[in-house]
Parts: sequence; C-alpha cells; structure tokens
Amino acid sequence: MQDFEVQTRAFAARIETELDTGHLNFPTSMDISLRIKQLADDPDSSIEDIVTVVRTEPVLSAKVIRMANAMLLNPYGAHITSVNNAVRRIGLSALRCLAFAVAAEQLIQDHRSPHLRKIAAQLWRHSADISSWAYAFAHCLRTANPDTAMLTGMMVDIGQFFLLARVADYPALEGDFERFTEFVSVWNTPVTRSVLEAFELPDDIVDALDSDSPYSGDWPPKELHDLVRIATMATKESNPFNCSRKNDSSPEAESGIPGIDKAQFNSLLEETRAGKDAMLYAVHG
Repeated sequence: MQDFEVQTRAFAARIETELDTGHLNFPTSMDISLRIKQLADDPDSSIEDIVTVVRTEPVLSAKVIRMANAMLLNPYGAHITSVNNAVRRIGLSALRCLAFAVAAEQLIQDHRSPHLRKIAAQLWRHSADISSWAYAFAHCLRTANPDTAMLTGMMVDIGQFFLLARVADYPALEGDFERFTEFVSVWNTPVTRSVLEAFELPDDIVDALDSDSPYSGDWPPKELHDLVRIATMATKESNPFNCSRKNDSSPEAESGIPGIDKAQFNSLLEETRAGKDAMLYAVHG
C-alpha cells in the first residue's frame, strides 16, 4: 500500500512537470509517428522523403501496402506492391494513422508485465475498432473525410495509451488496477490534450475528441465529433479503463442512444460492416 502511494505521487509529479513544461516524454516507439508527422507538415518535404522513412519500418511498410489494397481504397483491384505507390494511394492522413498503429503495437510489447501487455492489447483493439468504424461511416455517409475520421478514431484512447506506456516505470500501480484506473481517469484529459498539441493535430480533430460535448442528435451525423461518437458506440471491443462497459459485449445502440433511432443506427452498422472489417484488417491485421 505504501509503495502504491509513493509511486502514484512520483508518477503524478512526473506527468505534471512534463505538462507544465510542454515537453512530454514520448516512448521511443512513437518516434516514427512524430517523424512522419513532421515530414508531412514540412512544405519542403517530398513524398520520396516520407517513403524513405516508411521503408525503415518493415511493419509499417507492410501495413501501408495492405491498406492500399483494401477494398475501400482500391475498388478496381489493381494490386499495389510498392511502398511509394501505396503511400500515394492512401494519403498522408491515413499514413499518420498507420504510423501510430505500429507505435501502439510496439508499446504493447514494451511492457515487462504480461498483465500490462494484456491491458495494452485490449486498449489497442478498442482504438483500432473505433478508427475502422469511423472510416467506414465517413466513407458511407460522406459527411467527413474518411482519413480524418480514421485518424480521429485512433486518437480516442491516446491519453490512456500514453499513461499505460509510462506506468511500466511504476510497478506498484499495476498491483492495484482498480486504483490505477482511477489515476488514469484523473490524468487522461490533460494528457490527451497535451499529446494532441504535441502532434499539432487540426482543430477539427481536437474538437471532435472533446468527451464533454454531447451528441448533437443529427441523423445522419454531420460533424466529425458526432461521427466519432457513433463509432465509439458501435465497437464491441471494451475499453479496459471503462468499468461501465467491461461486461457489455454489445453496441450501446442495442440499448438505445439518446437522439439516435436504434433501427437507423443498426441499419448503418450492417451497411458499413464489410468496409469496417476491411479497414480493421489493414490497420490491425
């Protein structure tokens, strides 16, 4: 108990210092995500510069090619085998998403504890499923850019992922996961905000991730925020830090969502399920 309290205070102090200085200490596995983001934002960078970085990461290269050949992005079935052509096909927004996907999968393996690896894997499945639903919904409804929707969905759990990656340095917190969940609930919002600022994501993505904003009630959803909200509602993958849904294997739509007609929502799920599954395979495998 004493070790938990000591390490909780030390972890909180470390996070608070990093937030105050504006310099979060990212895990090394996220370096490639940040590098690709910097190149994508640099007007002097070329596609070839970005492709060179992608080729240094074999897993990312494979995912880029796999996504470029996914049904929604390659409806005519022209098989793409080169990283260069694949990057041009999927675009920079999707590439950023895949770079984060690779970083997330590496974070899972970085944990020394089998229990933390299991939690990280569950959180990753939750993020990947939401991002795939968001892409499929946006592609079907055409109310948001699908790549932007996918990237936004991938960032839904980014604060929790960051905290989970860092907790390996504080082993006592792992011993009481319920209390660690409380710690995450306190720090998730400020850490998420700081991570999004570090990635310098556009305002529409940051606003879409504001968990305090309710669903507008529009159907079909017209804003990115609403689209990501229904993607979160659609997933059957539970978030390990969300106690209220740990034992809920069904979409919230099945029990009713305020402002959304249950039958219309379920119809959208069926219409987009194949596309969602294709994108999930491209992102997660």
